[in-house]
Formats: sequence, C-alpha cells, structure tokens
Amino acid sequence: MRLQLALSALLLLVSAAPSPAADGDAPQPDRDGWYQLFNGKDLTGWKLSRENQDSIRVENGAIVTNGPPCHAFYDGPVENHDFKNFQWKCEIMTKPKSNSGMYFHTKYQAEGWPQQGIEIQVNNTHGDPIKTGSLYRLKNIMNDAPAKDNEWFTQEVIVEGNKVTVKVNDKVVNQYTQPEDLKREPGWEKAIIGSGTFALQAHDPVSEVHYRKVMVKPLP
Repeated sequence: MRLQLALSALLLLVSAAPSPAADGDAPQPDRDGWYQLFNGKDLTGWKLSRENQDSIRVENGAIVTNGPPCHAFYDGPVENHDFKNFQWKCEIMTKPKSNSGMYFHTKYQAEGWPQQGIEIQVNNTHGDPIKTGSLYRLKNIMNDAPAKDNEWFTQEVIVEGNKVTVKVNDKVVNQYTQPEDLKREPGWEKAIIGSGTFALQAHDPVSEVHYRKVMVKPLP
C-alpha cells in the first residue's frame, strides 16, 4: 500500500513538471521583444533552396553568402515563419564588389530568384547602381551607398501595414508606402507587401556577404 501511494505521488509530480524539451524548443524573446532567428552556430531554422547550396555557410558566428545564386529562407518556429508587421534587422559586412539581399514577405522557393516578396538591397560597391537600403525596383537608392565594405553595419527593415522603413546604422535611409492599387510589371506581380518569411541571398561567385545577429520583433 505504501509503495502504491509512493508511486502515485511520483507520477503526479512527473505529470505536473514542465517538459524541458518543450520549453527548450519554444523561442523566447528578450525583454524588448526581439527574437534571435540565427543561433550563430548552424542553419537550424533555415531552409536552403536546392540549387548551389554550397554558396551559403556558417563561419565565425555569421551566415556567409558566397557563390552562385542560392537563398536561405527562415523556416523556424517564430511566428510559424509567417510575418506581417515587424522590425527585422541584421549586422552585415560586405566584401568589395559584393551583392546580396534581405527578402521579406517571401516564401520558400527551390530554384531561381524569389518571386514573392520584396528585396532590400545589400550592395555597397557592386556594379549594380541600386545600392544598400533600396526596396529593389520599388524605391531605389542609386549609386551612393549608405554603408561601407569591410565594416559591420546594421540594416533594419520595419513594416507596418503598407509602409516600409529602412534604417542603416539606425539612420532612416528609405521609406515607401505601397499604393492600394499597385500593379507590378510582368514577372514581378508577387513582389509586393503582403505576408511571409525572410530570406538571405547568395548572388554570384564574386560576392561575399556576412550576416550575424539576425533578429525580428513582431509588431501588431
């Protein structure tokens, strides 16, 4: 009888205790509401497009994009990787003549340039005249980049409804409000504000771009 009572008490304690695995899997924001999307060690929570997967790697605590086109899509648990309004920021370092991009409101695509969502350009000295901070082909910053190669800088994207604000090193460099009746040109019909996940781009073999401290703060 005593043994049965002891076993029953033990079972009650076990069932009442929180599950370490469940708690460990649940993403937790910091005190200001920011979630880390990249753990600094590997691509857990990210899904690479099937082509040229060697173009994206983790090195010295950063996601490095360097090689033929490939994209890393956030596929983790925060907001079930489906975001509408948010602040999203990374620390970035570009090597000379490099091109990359931060996509938002996109979705996983196995091949090719993402068709859905908007690219925020990362390009300080690449030959493309559309520079860092641009909403690619929607509202461009031409020729003069607001950041420098070989230096870490922060690029932040804030989306609230149909309004996008881009900050570089905490300074507003671009703002855009999507018209209600916007119709994109052929081939770009889905490159609009909507909802979806994030992606980082490997653009070409000459381009080398490093991303670290990839963070998001969901907004109402």
